[in-house]
Amino acid sequence: MDTEQARQRLLAERDRLEEVRQAAERLSAGAREAAERELSSADQHPAELATETIERELDQSVVQHARVELVEIEAALARVDSGTYGQCEVCSQPISEGRLEALPAARYCVEDQAKVAKAGRNGSR
Repeated sequence: MDTEQARQRLLAERDRLEEVRQAAERLSAGAREAAERELSSADQHPAELATETIERELDQSVVQHARVELVEIEAALARVDSGTYGQCEVCSQPISEGRLEALPAARYCVEDQAKVAKAGRNGSR
């Protein structure tokens, strides 16, 4: 994948993630406002409150996930600018085209991604 193609793919992904983040923030704000109106106007059944709480948490989870992915996209764009895009950060070998197509912000080759993920799981125990 050439540098310009990588940049365009990353910019498109950044735009998509920004739209997702904004939509989730709007949903979360709307649900919060609706919940506040309902709480002020009448008592809600505990199950309805639980459902609304879960929905707000899911919306916030989507927002947080999009923010993390946006940070990864910005880091990938910086790697494009520095000439290291598509190189594994552990072994410095090229990351496969297929992996970069599926995950444009990939920082590691498949083998090193597995090692990093395993180390993260073992470190969090």
